[in-house]
Amino acid sequence: MSNIHSTAIVSLKAKIGENVTVAPFAIVQDDVEIGDGTYIGPNVVVYDGARIGKNVKIYQGASIAHRPQDLKYKDEKTYLEIGDETVIHEFAALHRGTTATGITKIGKKCLLMAYTHVAHDCRIGDNCILANGVQVAGHVEIDDFAIIGGLTPIHQFVKIGKHVMVGGGLRVGKDVPPYIMAAGEPIRYGGLNIVGLRRRGFSNEDIEALKQAYTIIYNSGLNFSQAKEKIISSTIYENLKVKEVVDFINKSSRGIIK
Repeated sequence: MSNIHSTAIVSLKAKIGENVTVAPFAIVQDDVEIGDGTYIGPNVVVYDGARIGKNVKIYQGASIAHRPQDLKYKDEKTYLEIGDETVIHEFAALHRGTTATGITKIGKKCLLMAYTHVAHDCRIGDNCILANGVQVAGHVEIDDFAIIGGLTPIHQFVKIGKHVMVGGGLRVGKDVPPYIMAAGEPIRYGGLNIVGLRRRGFSNEDIEALKQAYTIIYNSGLNFSQAKEKIISSTIYENLKVKEVVDFINKSSRGIIK
């Protein structure tokens, strides 16, 4: 049985799971699915196209699955998906996709702090943290376990790799490869994210191989293409994590940070 406050407006067409709480003055539109145990806070608006997982917490004033801020969008049927156990704090604004991909996806066990914005057609992995005021433009991809510091704007189509830490207040205009820290203005490579990797159980062998790979990429005097070829021809390329770094560079469309 769910707990829906008498002042909330919840469409009878919405699919509401068990033990869902909908707080005062919240609005839930027709084409919405909300999983078991989820909390919808006061004054939250959940628009058509929202697909919210189990045990999600959405706090006051958040806007979920509103129409994209894209002039090409003409009210096509698109979606926003939020994974299980994700927490979305007050006044976050999360937009559904456009016909380009049809969906915006936010993974499981993420934390989106107050005033974050995730635009249309984004992909955010599992266990990511977006600090207060992070602004994510359309078509951005953020991989698992990435942490983005507060007040950081991320340019459209940027890719941010897994286990990355981006400092607060930085403008991210190029791709950030996996396992590193990004810092400085303009944003640049700030070393391997060693503390984060150790906390998540990475082996000494993996960390050492990644150190060597990023030394070649950023401190050898080679351009990125030459560095990539040197890595591929070396023994560290046998390491799966190093292969992921090379794959990320190969798929980069905006180029990686300097």
